Amino acid sequence: MARLIDELRKLPGVGAKSAQRLAFHILRSPESDAEALSNAIRALKAQLRLCSVCNNVTDVDPCIYCASPTRSHRTVCVVEEPTNIAAIEKTRGFNGVYHVLHGTLSPLNGIGPEQLRTANLFNRLAEIDEAILALSPTVEGEATSHWLANELHRAQSREHPIRITRIATGVPAGSDIEYADEITMSRALEHRREL
Repeated sequence: MARLIDELRKLPGVGAKSAQRLAFHILRSPESDAEALSNAIRALKAQLRLCSVCNNVTDVDPCIYCASPTRSHRTVCVVEEPTNIAAIEKTRGFNGVYHVLHGTLSPLNGIGPEQLRTANLFNRLAEIDEAILALSPTVEGEATSHWLANELHRAQSREHPIRITRIATGVPAGSDIEYADEITMSRALEHRREL
């Protein structure tokens, strides 16, 4: 039981109490449920891998976005994690391809430029017209965007300049301005648009 609790605590967002509750739930569940869970975990590790082009989690290589002939391969949206792709796809407003960094710069957590998955992004610069940096508006996301923009400017060729853009940030739709923090409010004012 202690070993299972220790393993469950390694999952993001699972503390000691949650791990203990999950472990006891698994213990009380039928054998078939525990077997199904372990088979699902094994299948995930055996069948899923990272796309060799964009680093998205996939069961085919290249992934469905990179392999799609209907998407613009000249526009690349750079995101922190594979889960960010779903949020962008929900808008149905982006028809380019993606690049997943699998994190952001965080010196306090020992994550520097070497830990980010950028090599295959730099390898395809000659095929890109625009790189959209769609990173979270956190301190780490801002630092990563700034670093990556500088690296992309430095790496692009004079013959083929790349447009490097950042998603707009500001007050979310449906929220009240009085609850917006200073950074959010300043971004909303800075990136205002003509009506």
